[in-house]
Amino acid sequence: MELLLLAAVMLLGLVLVPLGLPGTWVIAGAALAFNPLVGEERIGMVTIVGVFLIAVVAEVVEFMLAGRFAERYGGSRRAGWGAIIGGIVGAFVGVPVPIVGPMLGAFAGSFAGALLAELSLGTRHGAATRVATGALLGRVAAVAAKSAAGCVMAAWVMLAAWR
Repeated sequence: MELLLLAAVMLLGLVLVPLGLPGTWVIAGAALAFNPLVGEERIGMVTIVGVFLIAVVAEVVEFMLAGRFAERYGGSRRAGWGAIIGGIVGAFVGVPVPIVGPMLGAFAGSFAGALLAELSLGTRHGAATRVATGALLGRVAAVAAKSAAGCVMAAWVMLAAWR
């Protein structure tokens, strides 16, 4: 029964990730809480530390990809930072909209942050829009990468708890 509940929490975490919510942290928290709740040690310390490290790396990658893509699409360093900051602000602004708000806010924020940063440098609208589109694509890639990290985390935790 406890494995079914753990699987349900893992699935919840995986659903939260693409929505811009802290799904990887739900998975990591479940790994940490499983042993005390079950009353026996089934998930080892290596698994718990490994899952938390993957969660930290996934967070860093998530926020850096939008900036990297903006720069790859011809944007300045300022556009890269604009995409990162815009994505963070957009995710918080989107919170009041149920379910998809943080995700849409982060997408829009990355686009708007890169666009405003490029326009503030005097870049023409067409070129600034191309850079902002790159930031948006970077945000999409970030969601995909973080979802993949969440899948690895969930599989690792489930395999560890199964024994």
